[in-house]
Amino acid sequence: MNDGEERIFDGEHHNQQNSSDDDVNNSVTLSSCAESDGMGKFRNTCINKHAQIFVNPTQFYVSAVTCEMCGTKGTTETFFSRSKRFCSVSCSRSYSSNSKKSSIIARLQVGMSGKVFIPTFIRTVTKFLCVYVLREGHPLGTTLAGFDWGNYLEKSGLLAAPVSCFRHVPLCAQWDDIYVRLKVEVLNTHTALPSKVYWIATVVQLAGYMALLRYEGFEDDDSHDLWCNLGTADVHPIGWCAVNSKLLVPPQEVHQHIKDWKSYLMERLVGAHTLPVDFHVKMADCLRCPFRQAVRVEVVDRSQVSRTRLAVVDTVVGGRLRLLYEDGGLGPSGEVLSDFWCHMQSPLLHPVGWSERVGHSIKETDTSVNMSSHPAFRKVLQNSVPDQFKKLRTVYMGDKFFEEGMKLEAIDPLNLGNICVASVRKVLLDGYIMVGIDGVEIGDGSDWFCYHANSHAILPVGYCENNNIPLTLPPGYDHATFIWTKYLEETGTVAAPRRLFNTDDVGHGFTSGMKLEAVDLMEPRLVCVATVRRCVGRLLLLHFDGWEPEFDQWVDGQSPEIYPVGWCEITGYQLQPPIGPGKIIAVFIVFIYAVQNLVVTCCILLSCVEPPQGQEHSHIDSSDQTPVLLREERFKRSLAFLL
Repeated sequence: MNDGEERIFDGEHHNQQNSSDDDVNNSVTLSSCAESDGMGKFRNTCINKHAQIFVNPTQFYVSAVTCEMCGTKGTTETFFSRSKRFCSVSCSRSYSSNSKKSSIIARLQVGMSGKVFIPTFIRTVTKFLCVYVLREGHPLGTTLAGFDWGNYLEKSGLLAAPVSCFRHVPLCAQWDDIYVRLKVEVLNTHTALPSKVYWIATVVQLAGYMALLRYEGFEDDDSHDLWCNLGTADVHPIGWCAVNSKLLVPPQEVHQHIKDWKSYLMERLVGAHTLPVDFHVKMADCLRCPFRQAVRVEVVDRSQVSRTRLAVVDTVVGGRLRLLYEDGGLGPSGEVLSDFWCHMQSPLLHPVGWSERVGHSIKETDTSVNMSSHPAFRKVLQNSVPDQFKKLRTVYMGDKFFEEGMKLEAIDPLNLGNICVASVRKVLLDGYIMVGIDGVEIGDGSDWFCYHANSHAILPVGYCENNNIPLTLPPGYDHATFIWTKYLEETGTVAAPRRLFNTDDVGHGFTSGMKLEAVDLMEPRLVCVATVRRCVGRLLLLHFDGWEPEFDQWVDGQSPEIYPVGWCEITGYQLQPPIGPGKIIAVFIVFIYAVQNLVVTCCILLSCVEPPQGQEHSHIDSSDQTPVLLREERFKRSLAFLL
């Protein structure tokens, strides 16, 4: 072994019995099994500091059997029954009771004179349509089986933002070490074995955390390529199977074409590169969060954006925090009536005491509201500290800083797709200012919004014109005649100096057309499938796939509320898929509701089934849900009886 190599495992320490090359060649039984099943594992595999692979493969084989109930193929070691006839307990029991079930069904069908057939047929058709609608995407939210990023990327052009574009996500700094042609051990989905087995694959395409893999043995054949998330538990560096005594099994479609798998893999693996050995360890370390449940923070008040409000951390998912306002209240069933989602690096989040320090307005907590029955409030509450938050660039405030009344252009906090004519309404401390949108302000300051001088959302006068961005004007002004110099003269104001704005292109790496996962900042608990529509300096215009352009949002290229493809799968966060064609889906939904009513009527009249207990008077709390999510909840609950 070379000095630069690191020995990560040794096959001799495994508990499973391994056969030497001579033993395999001298045994007729084992040789025949090798030709039929092709199962094996590698021993004495090494990976050097450059992730290059050095392999000395030794294969072993076991006898193959077939389940008499379901036809599943396996080995004598993995089958359940003593006779090795069945692969599981359920198959053994099903085999013995199969004839009884058939006779019972036949008697029911004859005894009820066809009454079973009618509702069964309608339920089958309804379920098929429901599955079709939910899988194809619809305006009600999620899919049954989850969103298939791989299939969606292939249809939309395989262009996704690389992980290195997102500075706040796991492994962003190390992602340059992940590239096409890496070798990995991945779950083998082309086998009939009942237990998990693995095979070696090559990365042929990268899209965020997702990788398009091709099993070894398929060469230039892409018909069996599969998309897999590199951050999941079923993708590993070469050698992981040997360390953990897992089987390497080639796909059934290619096994018969290559007889000498040992020589083939030696040729393919020696000198190749794989994932870093500590890939998943670093991934887990990056997902650690300094916040935990019962930590108190200050966050923007979603009911009045000009002030902050005390809140308590309830849930942490991948660095995103679910915050419960301290006086938000609880419903009759203990449900939270008011919460707020944001990333731990969000500019909307601050340590306790921040508002008082900078001169920002904060809502006084209503002590009459009792939240003690909620789990987040049962613990001892602990105030957050500045070290838990992202540090902003220092701003020197002097005579040449922002002044009250100065004009600028700003992203509308209540309509993030618009950049509007705005004014500085108040100057706070630590580089913060309050901004109001000209012509639509209420007058009491309740619609002002707090921005830091470094914020992407405030822009110098003329920025939209210089970058061909539509500027939203105050009521009474026309785009054909609006000129900034004339407007400043009419209002008796001055433009904020351009040097005060942070509009530098940071080289974020995004380009138009890239796919990603992005937070809908108007409903920040939702992370949606999105596309970069435009890149203007450090600004990105995001389009939520399937929705109208009116819902587009401007965000910073370094925003903590945008994520690579596959981030939701890694963290377990719910991803909102694109909606499908509205008219077609609407027809399906109307039909499904009609069929549902028909099924319920038939079942009651024919007394074939009884509604599940607790479904008749199910309560839906709509205090904090969007209309789309309300329809989704009602739809799912109505289908619970059918499906």
